[in-house]
Amino acid sequence: MKNTETIAILQGRIAINDQSAYKELFTLFYSRLFRLAFIITRSRELSEEIISDVFIGLWRQRERVKNIRNLTVYLYVAVKNTSLNYLSKLTKTDFVSIDDLEFEPAEPFSNPEEALVTREMNNRIHKAIQQLPPRCKMIFKLVKEDGLSYKEAAEVMHLSVGTIDNQLVVALKKLAAMLYYSYSVKEKKF
Repeated sequence: MKNTETIAILQGRIAINDQSAYKELFTLFYSRLFRLAFIITRSRELSEEIISDVFIGLWRQRERVKNIRNLTVYLYVAVKNTSLNYLSKLTKTDFVSIDDLEFEPAEPFSNPEEALVTREMNNRIHKAIQQLPPRCKMIFKLVKEDGLSYKEAAEVMHLSVGTIDNQLVVALKKLAAMLYYSYSVKEKKF
């Protein structure tokens, strides 16, 4: 079953007070949403609180949850906005720019095949991602790490799909240039 189908089924079950569906949805999204909140707040405790607040709000409005067109985008936007609101309250400023945020990518190797990449290459990838511009890093994270579609990432970031595409092209070109290795082949003398 596809992830979108699973989410739609969970939405319907939550709307009829199914707590086990609510727990499944929480488990399905927790780590991805936590990483987003952590990128913004840089605080584990605050990120956990934000995720809890978003999901508590979702449960309180459970009768309306089946009317949400794209629950994935809804949750990402809710976490982003709640995180920015928390920061705004903590720093007593009116505005926190997404461009000012530090991005810490998740572990890039999640399966055994990818784990064969050397530690050195892993460090180079991490450093290369850190050198991307902030908005570019956030878009890279949403699309490449979290698997959001361009349209979903555009909705989360309040940008056009074209901008998402352009930023990913920029990110991938910069990463390719930073990670490029040139090898010289020496001839064997017999």
